[in-house]
Amino acid sequence: MRRVSSLAVLAILALGLFAQAAIAANPHFLRASARLAGDNLAVSFKEAGLGNNQSIDYVASADFSRTDSCVNGGKKVPSDPKKTDTSGVVEASGTFSSGKNGSISQTLTLVPLGTTLECPPGQQETLISLTYFNVSITDVTNDVTEAIPGTFSRP
Repeated sequence: MRRVSSLAVLAILALGLFAQAAIAANPHFLRASARLAGDNLAVSFKEAGLGNNQSIDYVASADFSRTDSCVNGGKKVPSDPKKTDTSGVVEASGTFSSGKNGSISQTLTLVPLGTTLECPPGQQETLISLTYFNVSITDVTNDVTEAIPGTFSRP
């Protein structure tokens, strides 16, 4: 009888350990945010439930639109401005380790694509406006994505 109860206790302990491991491997974002850093967009995040010492691949992405114009030496936009609008998707990726606590806190920086605007002599290409939207961070390793609400603009 004593042997049966010892086996039952061991079986219950083993189930408890497997259940705890399953709970620990539950990747999820605790927070994700974005902020303008000059013309770039810094996407910061914290993800937990990764397990210890795991290498995790991330991709931050956003749609963007920008307007560039030729500006004269007096820092004025001429009455007949030469300008261009550019839009697209920008991404930044990185691989980080979860360390001993099973979580990762990091920042990836999105850089807008440049412009091909050519200005006449005496004028300089100048960024007039820049907007990021549809921002997200994705844990590619575990297929977990977190959308970051909002539009991030600079005039």
